[in-house]
Amino acid sequence: MKGSPVGIFDSGVGGTSIWKEIHQLMPNENTIYLADSKNAPYGEKSEKEILQLSIKNTQVLLEKGCKIIVVACNTATTNAIDFLRANFEVPFIGIEPAIKPAALQSRSKTVGVLATKGTLTSKLFHSTSENHARGITIIEREGTGLVPLIEQGKTGSEEVEVLLRQYLRPMLDQGIDYLVLGCTHYPYLIPVLKKMLPDTVQIIDSGQAVARQTKAILQKNDMLNTSNLPGKHQFYTNGDSQIMKSFLKDVGVDFSVETKSF
Repeated sequence: MKGSPVGIFDSGVGGTSIWKEIHQLMPNENTIYLADSKNAPYGEKSEKEILQLSIKNTQVLLEKGCKIIVVACNTATTNAIDFLRANFEVPFIGIEPAIKPAALQSRSKTVGVLATKGTLTSKLFHSTSENHARGITIIEREGTGLVPLIEQGKTGSEEVEVLLRQYLRPMLDQGIDYLVLGCTHYPYLIPVLKKMLPDTVQIIDSGQAVARQTKAILQKNDMLNTSNLPGKHQFYTNGDSQIMKSFLKDVGVDFSVETKSF
């Protein structure tokens, strides 16, 4: 069990931002990543569709022997993780927008959240906001159109910049000092965001927190890989394998990418 892989799934390439944090923290862990690019973005789908896709992805990863599953998708976490935990025996790690640390550190008491519709309209998102952001003004914006562009590898394109200007303006007008990225695709927009945002606005995402939680649960269940060998990494996508490879070109480890129908 200790040598079994850590399973990770997302609605495409975005969750590789989470994979990178997990690998950096636990370089000896073997991993299997599932990119459901064919069905991206999840944020525009119904709760029922998101649940069905999450079950499908979970089953694929379990068939490949994964010992833990990281739901590296905010929308899938907020809409499906309770069901997954209740119906499958492996531990699940979810991801949700980092509202709590942003709210605790904000001096202007105004925080922006850029996320998908599926995340912003979920019960879990609203309960998190209510529990951790009392006295804080939360400016929510749906990042409509961003995920499809990122899935095409257009992270620095003019189309992305036009959309981001549109979404950021209301937040900046109301004085945010933290921007919470509520979608695992969005960290790939940080270079563009830094050009657009004043130095007074900090960008925060959940990647490191998810990696730390994954390690903690593996330790708790005595499932950490004790091998001193570098981990093996297999990526599966039902989309464009070349785009997947482009998001992994700087990781500095051996990996394989395979196109798979699922």
